[in-house]
Amino acid sequence: MAADPFRIRDHVANFDDLVDDIRTRSSATRRTVAMEANVAYGCESGETLDIFVPNSAGSGMPIHMFIHGGYWRMFSKEDYSCVAETITRAGAVAAIVDYSLMPTARMEVLIGQVLKAKAFLQAHADRFGATPGRFSVSGHSAGAHLATFLFNRSVVPSGVIAAFLLGGLYDLEPLQTSFLRDEIALSDEEVRRFTPMHREHDPATRVAIMTGELETNPFKIQANAFKDLLVTQGLEVRASRVVDGDHMSTVRDLAVVGTPVAAALHALIANDACEKLR
Repeated sequence: MAADPFRIRDHVANFDDLVDDIRTRSSATRRTVAMEANVAYGCESGETLDIFVPNSAGSGMPIHMFIHGGYWRMFSKEDYSCVAETITRAGAVAAIVDYSLMPTARMEVLIGQVLKAKAFLQAHADRFGATPGRFSVSGHSAGAHLATFLFNRSVVPSGVIAAFLLGGLYDLEPLQTSFLRDEIALSDEEVRRFTPMHREHDPATRVAIMTGELETNPFKIQANAFKDLLVTQGLEVRASRVVDGDHMSTVRDLAVVGTPVAAALHALIANDACEKLR
């Protein structure tokens, strides 16, 4: 029987070692980078985020929100504090966000929470030395899926200058017949409402889409399809592959200086800053 292409552990031999490395790096980040922990962005339990500030903190800095993955049902903001290393090195305030986990909460709740976190950060950016006019977002895997809802097209501009999507999921239907069928049990209604391929997106948002060269085919196919969709909707999109990168090494590398993934995120944030200063 063929291995489930969505069961990451079956395709990343050192999965546990990579997760341990990410968590170790994140613990070090919380000790060494100035931060404000567990800032409430909503009233419900778990609606919190961690703020990390660059060493050269000032006023009017960019603010960048990161959304972790885990197929919507595992991990936490503490596991991914290390991503703040790259964000703060780019001169931006980093907001690492927590959200409720499935199946206890349903997809509608999770999407509502990341939208609530975005609204909180834009409304209170000056509290952290940032400005709402320089807001960008990134996410990994399920976090990339959630991040797309921050720049949906509406009568009001999204306010998201740029988005960095790593190893993302943009079509939920195939997950209904994957191992996740028993773990999160996506309904037909959730697939219809919350598949990014079914939605319109803000043409003012610049998007970078990255996938690992060693990802399984569904991740590569979905990345290409979503790129094509965004282009037809008028967005500026850059898509790239990470040589020898898999689903977990790429997110680990978000925090590692000199890696292509960290360099791409740094450039996206720094370019946002330059655009606003012109």
